[in-house]
Amino acid sequence: MCRLLTVRSQTPFAIAPHLKNLADISKNSREYQGHGWGCAYLDSAAGWKIYKNINPVWEDDFSQFSRTTLLVAHARSAFEDRDIVIENNMPFFDGRTAFIFNGELRGVRIREEGRIGAEKIFNYIRRFDKGDTQQALAKAVGIIQKRTSHIRGMNIILVNEEGTFVSSNFTEDEEYFTMWYREGNELVICSAPYPAGKNWQRIANDSVRVW
Repeated sequence: MCRLLTVRSQTPFAIAPHLKNLADISKNSREYQGHGWGCAYLDSAAGWKIYKNINPVWEDDFSQFSRTTLLVAHARSAFEDRDIVIENNMPFFDGRTAFIFNGELRGVRIREEGRIGAEKIFNYIRRFDKGDTQQALAKAVGIIQKRTSHIRGMNIILVNEEGTFVSSNFTEDEEYFTMWYREGNELVICSAPYPAGKNWQRIANDSVRVW
């Protein structure tokens, strides 16, 4: 089960400190989060940029990243240590929306294209997105819940220029699967509060939130 992060601000912020916090959270997680990582961010001159690395996030050099107003990052813990290739690293991106996921689902009865379960979920949500991402997310999650034998956890973050959309669901391990957010000059949503952070709030289980 992976670690998730997204940061959004009206003014540019430095990317590296946020990635360092994600790296610390991932390295110190009780679950191994070292099966590669990736990020997507808006570049003021070039639009969206995507970066992926098969090595653990805590081994990378964050000085290569400058500033942005929108960041999405994901540290991977591959299900049953399988399919560890860089193509399976998130964020997944379709040219409009970046997607990151963590969780564990068993007995999912939906038909969708994708190399791994997370990509199938992203593509399934995209089926319903005709411009209203919140509605598409809520509809897809509702169907997946009804067509899945067991959802240990299913946390989804979708980010595009219209907003940040979060769905949080889990039936086990509340401490591990609870998502957190902090509002201020920057909106930060993460799988855990930053090690030195304050003013963090929980995202409720079985909820869809939009910022």
